[in-house]
Amino acid sequence: MKTSLKSLFLLFIALACLSSKAAPADAAKSNLVVKLTIHDTVQPITADYLQRGLKEAARLHADAVLVSLGTPGGLLESTRVMVEAIESSPVPVIIYISPTGSRAGSAGFFLLEAADVAAMAPGTNAGASHPVAEGRQPDATLKQKIENDTAAFIRSFVSRRGRNVQAAEDAVRNSKSYSDEEALNLKLIDLISPSDKSLLASLDGRQIKRFDGSTTTLHLRDAKVALVPPSLRERLLTRLTDPNLAVLMLVLGGLLIYLEFNVPGTIIPGSLGTLLVLLSLFGLNLLPIRHTAILLLIAAVVLMVLETKFTSHGILALAGTISLVFGLATLVNGPIPEMQVHTGTALGAGIGFGTISFGLAWIALRARRGKVLTGPQAMLGAVAIAQTPLSPGGQVAIRGELWQASLRGPASLPAGASVRVRDVEDLTLIVEPVESAEIAKDSLPS
Repeated sequence: MKTSLKSLFLLFIALACLSSKAAPADAAKSNLVVKLTIHDTVQPITADYLQRGLKEAARLHADAVLVSLGTPGGLLESTRVMVEAIESSPVPVIIYISPTGSRAGSAGFFLLEAADVAAMAPGTNAGASHPVAEGRQPDATLKQKIENDTAAFIRSFVSRRGRNVQAAEDAVRNSKSYSDEEALNLKLIDLISPSDKSLLASLDGRQIKRFDGSTTTLHLRDAKVALVPPSLRERLLTRLTDPNLAVLMLVLGGLLIYLEFNVPGTIIPGSLGTLLVLLSLFGLNLLPIRHTAILLLIAAVVLMVLETKFTSHGILALAGTISLVFGLATLVNGPIPEMQVHTGTALGAGIGFGTISFGLAWIALRARRGKVLTGPQAMLGAVAIAQTPLSPGGQVAIRGELWQASLRGPASLPAGASVRVRDVEDLTLIVEPVESAEIAKDSLPS
């Protein structure tokens, strides 16, 4: 009996130890998927977000990274950075074009084909990836070089992923675009799925080949999805890379700085204007810029400054405004319309800036050329009344003040005579007699 009890006790201890060891193992097997969302143009900030998300997934030892993608395209250099990050990621990357109605145009198609798993939601499309030169207009030879280089770039990873190289290259050379069904039939993607949950369930247990040649089996059923949204910094910087916003900030900042020069000492317009200009330049620095457009902007500023110095009856201001509009419209040479300045933005900002700056300059010019309203110089041409006989010196009353005066012309004038101030010498007014007709004329309303 004692032996039986002892055996039962030992069996109980063994089972307890096994269960305590199995519990952490089961917990360790809980599946985790890190989800990123890229629904914007492809540019340096987007690339930073993807790299950060992949590093976070590696830190958490996630089973996969799910990237919900929808983009019109973007910059080729940023695309290369993102493709490299996907290929070298220790965690398998699933690119999923979603939701329905989204697209992976231009640069987005490269990201789709670079993924370990390429998937699309119903009603989506991808392709149209013909390269567009950034920041310049290439000749025929350079254009061919860019096209061949880009085609080789997509071939370099599509073939290793086991997908249709010819169809992928057609998207680059001939701007072909494919619906979800066409992409699946041409073996450009691995599957079509209506939602994240169904996609992960479909991939559970699937064996995939990584870019380095190794194979791994995905365990994604009922996986916990951890969202990694863009940070506040990334959201702000992404807004700054909008060329239309950058141009509007540049123009508004320039107007505020111009206002500070016209009304010195106000401080706030100058400080705010400087901040807007610096933020605008930071955003534009991340985009492909045409140098000829910068020359047009400089010419516009010079022409508007010259308008304030020379009388051209508005011709210089008009030429400056036209230069400004053309400079703004062609400033950003993005590969897609979403990364270019809209014509309406350029017209509105250019004409508005030209009109306001010319108006401020005209007001300032009139103020400089207007009659002085204070001090002795303000009395030139005004009529005074002799308070004492002028022979030739004496006193006159003008604007409620008594001034020493010296008569020019006749030898003397009696007290009460009207005189006109012609000059001021050492606080002495040089005056001349005024005829009655002139006094009557001066008293008429203008």
